[in-house]
Amino acid sequence: MNFLSSIMGKNIELELSGQIERLGVLIDCGPDVVVIFDGTNYLYIPFRHIRNIRPSMKSLQQMVQMPEERANRSTENELSYQEVLRESKEMLLQIFLSGSQSIYGYVTEVFDNYFVYFSTVHRTLLIPIFHLKWLIPYPHIAMPYSLKKETLPVNTTHMKLGNTFEEQLKNMEGEIVVFDGGSHPDKVGLLKSVQNHIAEVITADQKPFYWNIEHIKMVRLSNIYK
Repeated sequence: MNFLSSIMGKNIELELSGQIERLGVLIDCGPDVVVIFDGTNYLYIPFRHIRNIRPSMKSLQQMVQMPEERANRSTENELSYQEVLRESKEMLLQIFLSGSQSIYGYVTEVFDNYFVYFSTVHRTLLIPIFHLKWLIPYPHIAMPYSLKKETLPVNTTHMKLGNTFEEQLKNMEGEIVVFDGGSHPDKVGLLKSVQNHIAEVITADQKPFYWNIEHIKMVRLSNIYK
């Protein structure tokens, strides 16, 4: 991304899908990811969710300073989002799936188009990489909520999982599933079948719903997968 090289180290504003605005110093980029520092945290943002990038027009009092430890970062190895996810395994993260939905937890596995995420609240989740809007790493915080590590060890799956999100959903046919944190009763039920990018779910009142897999942001694994 040669056009970003000219503003590397400069304050920028980003407009993300969902009418989300972010301000920070551009400190790194790759073919599918942009990294900014907002004065407190590093945000790793997939390029697919960025609508536009522009130099910041904020006043000097609002400008963010480039952190010294990143100012001289080597750019020999091109950054990618898959690499970011793999390197952050078992590191406390805050991930954002929408403008208001964030989840603290740990990446435990990374597959072709989804990753496995262990959350202290939601437990083990399958999350399509496509729906990850950005992530914030907390390398200096081992556990959230001041918990002790021995009281809540990071839970990894011991079963063989599918290489793709749809393949893994296919493996879960016949199980009770919770889509998107159960944000709606129609997203909880028996996963009857998965085919042609459609997941058929039978709700508690025995109504069938056919969900487009591309619009499922996360799936909680049932007990047998924990």
